[in-house]
Amino acid sequence: MSDLIDRDGFRANIGIVLMSEDGRLFLGRRPGGRGWQFPQGGMRRGESIEQSLFRELNEEIGLTSEDVQIVGRTRHWLRYRLPGRYVRRHVRPLCLGQKQRWFLLRLCGSESRFRFDLTAQPEFDHWRWVDYWQPVREVIYFKRAVYTRALHELASMAFPGGPPPYPSWWREREAGQTPSAPLSA
Repeated sequence: MSDLIDRDGFRANIGIVLMSEDGRLFLGRRPGGRGWQFPQGGMRRGESIEQSLFRELNEEIGLTSEDVQIVGRTRHWLRYRLPGRYVRRHVRPLCLGQKQRWFLLRLCGSESRFRFDLTAQPEFDHWRWVDYWQPVREVIYFKRAVYTRALHELASMAFPGGPPPYPSWWREREAGQTPSAPLSA
């Protein structure tokens, strides 16, 4: 695999927000309980954005283009920087963070088609459906701002009548306070 890392050190990446019929979102747990996140992964040289989307969807949760409907995508790349301790300084080109195009997909098939064993190192060992804003609370801290931006941009596509209300913990988060329940790291 040949990652696409731009001259500023950002790796091109696809983010997947998978929505159930009732508006809840797929959240996968990293193996060994190392946190919860949306499916995502790097683009490969020569792939279009859509090819990367469907490859990652299949590798990470076993679905194909026939199992989902593309509802929308973010207009621009959304970026986040990796904290210094996560930067692999011995690898070239140096990757300082991710630039992601986020897709909102609606599950058309059955969740019984989910599979996590299609790669030698599965991305997830467990999954669940969560309320729309919950992933912001559960993802590792340095991805929270990009999750917030992606969900805000995709909300009008997910819910044409208006997004779901913010949960009670959202105000604490916006004020920079620690929410009353622990956040996954």
